[in-house]
Amino acid sequence: MALMIIALVIFGITYILIITEWINKMLAAMMGGFAIILTGIVHQKVAFAAIDWNVIFFLIGMMMVISVMRQTGLFMYLAIKIAKLAKGRPLPIMVWMFLLTTVVSAFLGSVTTIMILVPIVLLVASELKISPIPFIITMVIGSNGGGAATMIGDPPNILIGSATHYNFLDFILNLTPPVVMITIASIGIIWLLYRKGMKVSNESRARLMSYSEKNLIKSKFLLVASLIVLGLMIIALSLQAIIHIETATVAMTAGLFLLFISDRKKVEHIMANEIDWVTIFFFMGLFMIVESLVETGFIDMIAGSVMYITKGEPKSTSMVILWLSSLFSAVIDNVPFVAAMIPVLEKLGVLIGDSKAMDPVWWSLALGTCLGGNGTLIGASANIVAVGIANRNGFHISFKEFTKIGAIFALLATVISTFYILFRYYGGF
Repeated sequence: MALMIIALVIFGITYILIITEWINKMLAAMMGGFAIILTGIVHQKVAFAAIDWNVIFFLIGMMMVISVMRQTGLFMYLAIKIAKLAKGRPLPIMVWMFLLTTVVSAFLGSVTTIMILVPIVLLVASELKISPIPFIITMVIGSNGGGAATMIGDPPNILIGSATHYNFLDFILNLTPPVVMITIASIGIIWLLYRKGMKVSNESRARLMSYSEKNLIKSKFLLVASLIVLGLMIIALSLQAIIHIETATVAMTAGLFLLFISDRKKVEHIMANEIDWVTIFFFMGLFMIVESLVETGFIDMIAGSVMYITKGEPKSTSMVILWLSSLFSAVIDNVPFVAAMIPVLEKLGVLIGDSKAMDPVWWSLALGTCLGGNGTLIGASANIVAVGIANRNGFHISFKEFTKIGAIFALLATVISTFYILFRYYGGF
């Protein structure tokens, strides 16, 4: 019991440091990870073995792929093309950027998509002489929604995919349908919220329409090559159950090949500047900390409590996990939350004794953590990254300003997910 209390204290302090950003989140996670070793809760060998290297190398491989795709100028081209298709009108631009962010996030990841597209929408808003804040908030909401649709779209899904037997196609078949429904409903909410408040001058629209997007593509060869590699990577992930190659190997193969054909002289620069080592070490620290909760029996206790509340009935368990995940992910970064919940669900699976009955419970966790992250400013990594980019460019997005919009979309998404889970897997109420 004493070791459990110490582990919980370390876990709690680490969470507070991550939420408040009093220190860098990677530093907080790594300090917590090594604190559990120094206090004797977990031996170093056990703590290191708890690190999911499939997740780690998958993230590194995806970052390599994205670093090369960014060099082609594709993302800038898409943003300007959309702005011109919308004829410089702000509300249609917002809707199209929301959709673009949603789709791209499903395949490149929510955080990465935000890092690529937010600077572009800042440029578009500057040309139109309007505030970019509504665009940024809705794009963040789209990124978390799109990220929920696939196994590779959001860090929580990457963690769930690595911890379970589900493959890329399983995520598509089970999570994309509710995300499509949520996306359609969200467009309606965007129209209701912003239909009257966004006006631009004809002069500003004309200036934006004068951009020549064709000049933004820097290398047609690299563009074609990267799109082919990305397509092959997605096919390989979809056929994972047949080819039996892990996601990390697929992503690293794609990333290494693109680095090889792009500019071999810039490899050191890419590895030093384009790979987000802060996020990589953040994940490592989290894996180590969560292992301390497993070793001390705390995870077993939580699983037992959920079983007591739901009596082990799968439908009730799914609903508890969905809403619990959504609420907690709104106030706690969804990455450490889902890292802590995975062993809880694994234990629940053992207690329920039916692996098939656990399928909707896992999908409930994925939907709750990814979509609930829209609830507040600190709910998901993409939120924090977007606000950071905005701040660096002179636009302050407060906790209240983000939350009063994000909470609407989070609630909408959770309600739609509730109906989806109940009717698809249980035939209704």
